[in-house]
Amino acid sequence: MSARPTHSDPAAHVMKPGWFTVNVLNRTVAWATRFSVWGSRVLAVRGRKSGEWRRTPVNLLTVDGVRYLVAPRGHVQWTHNMRVAGGGQLILGKHVQDFTVVEVADDDKPALLRAYLKRWKAEVGVFFGGVGPDSSDEELRAIAPKHPVFRVTPTGPTTPAA
Repeated sequence: MSARPTHSDPAAHVMKPGWFTVNVLNRTVAWATRFSVWGSRVLAVRGRKSGEWRRTPVNLLTVDGVRYLVAPRGHVQWTHNMRVAGGGQLILGKHVQDFTVVEVADDDKPALLRAYLKRWKAEVGVFFGGVGPDSSDEELRAIAPKHPVFRVTPTGPTTPAA
């Protein structure tokens, strides 16, 4: 995979969540993630301006033993923070895994987007403009710039949360 992303304008595609999603749904999903065995995690990443930890629920994708974070809503705050921070923490219940990331180049995303949509289309399909797991590589490549993908590399053992 290429080491450098090729998206042209990171702010070009953002699907901001509404009040209900931010204040009710995300908090409920974050709470439920404490019991997840299906791939959901809470992502903690330092804010690029404040330096404070920011948390959001995410779906962790594993393909061929490699883990990825995909941004279904596009270039949202956590993706901007991730680019600056270069990593963060994935939280599952009381367990924390520190990690670093490398952003995946657009040309390398189709197979990953296909796998992500195959697993979570019911939850996030609406954010992909009609493109699904059965779409062609060309269709997936066309939406790739709108959806950041980060390869996750653990930097140490999973530890209990403080």
